[in-house]
Amino acid sequence: MTRRLAQVAQKVGVSEATVSRVLNGKPGVSEATRQAVLTALDVLGYERPTQLRGERGRLVGLVVPELGNPIFPAFAEVLGGVLAQRGLVPVLCTQTPGGIQETDYVDLLLQQQVSGVVFAGGRYAEADASHDHYRLLAERRLPVVLINASVPGLDFPRVSCDDAVAAEQAWRHLVSLGHERIGLVLGPSDHVPSQRKLAAARAVAAAGGGELPDERVARAMYTLEGGQAAAATLLERGVTGVICASDVIALGAVRAARRRGLRVPEDLSVVGFDDSALMTCTSPPLSTVRQPIEAMGRAAVEVLVAQFGGRDVARDELLFEPELVVRESTGPAPGVARG
Repeated sequence: MTRRLAQVAQKVGVSEATVSRVLNGKPGVSEATRQAVLTALDVLGYERPTQLRGERGRLVGLVVPELGNPIFPAFAEVLGGVLAQRGLVPVLCTQTPGGIQETDYVDLLLQQQVSGVVFAGGRYAEADASHDHYRLLAERRLPVVLINASVPGLDFPRVSCDDAVAAEQAWRHLVSLGHERIGLVLGPSDHVPSQRKLAAARAVAAAGGGELPDERVARAMYTLEGGQAAAATLLERGVTGVICASDVIALGAVRAARRRGLRVPEDLSVVGFDDSALMTCTSPPLSTVRQPIEAMGRAAVEVLVAQFGGRDVARDELLFEPELVVRESTGPAPGVARG
């Protein structure tokens, strides 16, 4: 019993005496703390006291496309922690090649009678993908929140990083360093966040009297190998700076430069997107545009919880401003004197 009290208290961040009061049905504990203690019991695998077994913690599906890209575990960690603080039990669902897919997870989550679902990346951002499983969730009137841009027509609340601002920040940074031949490595053409980044980059280029022709835009899957292949194509076309749709793609661009005997940033400047884990430890440390995942995760949970009980919430997209983080993968364009 003492070990259980200690573990639950540590998980929730309260005293063992508070945990004891909850387990014994004593007054003097807020409802939020009470629910957090009960949730911690479930998460740690302990049986609830007999009088509390009918109060199973509410389950919330947390669906991410993969765990190989470090931005998704980062989102999962933030979301899972905030959900637990609200007395909710996160159920992590992640896809694997050849394994269970997003549509399968939706069916499983409905079978488990989850209270809601948060999607942090998924098919909702792909215009050419099937969206029937999202429409099923809408028909069931299940609370849902989408993180980052979705295709038109999906009437769910959205919490997004502003892709247009991210592209503008990266573009202006490279221009300030003297780069004139700037390329973009984006996701597939039907990927809505990539579409937004492309439109913004072209607009800011035109506003500065420049241009972003089609031959300086390459497409890639969100992998190291995809980034490497796409960046290699742009290098053949003479770019001196590359803006990438993710940090993983950006690391592929760094590899592509080195395979050609080029130096980063002396011969090629590279900007990523996300500021995911360990980007300060890469060689060179990666300049990138940071998604505010802590603020976005908290907002997503707030919007989800607001829907519980059938309450309507605004369907307007909540846009969060990213932050340019300048490290050592960007520098003056070749031929431009260093300051």
